[in-house]
Amino acid sequence: MQHNQLEKIKNGKGFIAALDQSGGSTPKALAAYGVSEDAFANKKEMFDLVHEMRTRIITSPAFDSDFILGAILFEQTMDSKIEGMYTGDYLAEKKGIVPFLKVDKGLDAESDGVQLMKPITDLDETLKRATEHHIFGTKMRSVIKEANPEGIKAVVDQQFKVGKQISAAGLVPIIEPEVDINSTEKEKCEELLKAEILYQLDHLSEDEPVMLKLTIPTQTNLYKEFIDHPKVVRVVALSGGYSTDVANEKLKANEGLIASFSRALSQDLNVNQTDQEFNAALKEAVESIYDASI
Repeated sequence: MQHNQLEKIKNGKGFIAALDQSGGSTPKALAAYGVSEDAFANKKEMFDLVHEMRTRIITSPAFDSDFILGAILFEQTMDSKIEGMYTGDYLAEKKGIVPFLKVDKGLDAESDGVQLMKPITDLDETLKRATEHHIFGTKMRSVIKEANPEGIKAVVDQQFKVGKQISAAGLVPIIEPEVDINSTEKEKCEELLKAEILYQLDHLSEDEPVMLKLTIPTQTNLYKEFIDHPKVVRVVALSGGYSTDVANEKLKANEGLIASFSRALSQDLNVNQTDQEFNAALKEAVESIYDASI
């Protein structure tokens, strides 16, 4: 773990860009970008197209380290190149932006009001490759839909168990137990979640720092304790399906919470835009999310 990257993520001004839509969500991400499903015949062509989209975002002058601290990549993106360099290296060396990797394999079926992560069978191998590609940290997502204490405990236990494996490999895990913004018990879910996370944080050792990626809470500043916690490098917020404007508005109300948005970052980008139009749209999104984060 590089000290200057840790310092940037811990204290830098800005936000973390999520560029990690994977297998299931890639067609949706491409469709939103104006590339319909008849543009690709198979998964390889689909991933090539999404890599072109991500390359266009990352190489844009609007994708700037003055505003963006880090970027979360999908495995295929990490293994692909931009201008002859692996994406993680390109981000770190050319852009001064800290690379993260999404390591989960998607969600299991809902049980006890939550969706746990599917087992990550090749995690050690992935972490080894991530280290070779100068990746700083990882991200993994579970989802909470109901205020079920057993379910929420299971989500947090699983997240921190995998997190410890990631810490042991020398990377910083982003723990992401998302609370569904459409849950009728959202606020209650968040109270239960907070208690479980605090319990886990207090049992981490000195060399197991984590980041937290959480849904913007219903109760403003609910997660302040995490932001001040010595084991927490940074607390970032997911947009969770809110539009950019709504997500930014909610984020501004929470002191010390910064964005890690994916849809809100790319919602106004289109494959048919000229470079000038594309860069202008991206710049507007980047600056609005940055303002909400600081």
